[in-house]
Amino acid sequence: MKNSNPANALVRQGPAKKPFNWIPPILIGLSLAYIILIIYIPAINVFYQAFHKGIEPFIANLTRPDFLNAVRITLSLALITVPINTVFGLCAAWSIARHQFPGRTLLLSIIDLPLSISPVVAGLMIMLLYGRQGWFGGWLQDRGIDIVFAFPGMALATAFVSMPFVVREVIPVLEEAGVDQEEAARTLGASDWQIFWRVTLPNIRWGLMYGVLLTNARAMGEFGAVSVVSGNVANTTQSLPLFVEETYKQYETEAAFSAAVLLALLAAVTLIIKEILESKTRIKDKS
Repeated sequence: MKNSNPANALVRQGPAKKPFNWIPPILIGLSLAYIILIIYIPAINVFYQAFHKGIEPFIANLTRPDFLNAVRITLSLALITVPINTVFGLCAAWSIARHQFPGRTLLLSIIDLPLSISPVVAGLMIMLLYGRQGWFGGWLQDRGIDIVFAFPGMALATAFVSMPFVVREVIPVLEEAGVDQEEAARTLGASDWQIFWRVTLPNIRWGLMYGVLLTNARAMGEFGAVSVVSGNVANTTQSLPLFVEETYKQYETEAAFSAAVLLALLAAVTLIIKEILESKTRIKDKS
């Protein structure tokens, strides 16, 4: 006699197959296509244009006096603005994370201002303040102090656009660390400086280094604000991003792409260090 039990029939047939979901592969494919179109193809083209005539023209472009001067100015801007924004970022982050005070939200909004407005607008703000027709321009001109179309204006613009990164990276780390260790050190008689160097700084070191890394990358790669206030004068007020634009406009494409390769390598090094710091942070969180 045949077994007519429905349960046994289901067992013989096995589990029902689920219909294949096409949505995840389609979304992944669209994402990959977008990344390839927007990032990979332009990046590959930059390296191709820099090296398609051989390594010798590339090296020759990197030894041009105007290129070397642009590198010097870019490094000088980073060496000045990164330490300033690091100190400011630490002070602001500690004040915001450890204290509640009137205007705290407003201060956070002001710190985020460089992330929300165009760098060109930031350059125009500096022009309106320190240009010849600006609020302080006449007073500065009478004393022979040049801000706009000179290195100080470039430094101000770079400091403005790279200001928020240390603050924004350190505040979450301070809030997560809490105040228990600091209070314990204070009850044991440690001074404020000892607490900072031996307790606070070790707890925030990876977040701080991450913020400094992002600040340096933004300072060395800034174009818009610096372009407005510098005048883009070769060998005088021309940073490396401005050198790329100027040489490309002058149809010196090999020189422009050679400088762009250097900036691309800087971005690659930044990403590598970023991954290392994030892995260190994840290991610390797990422990």
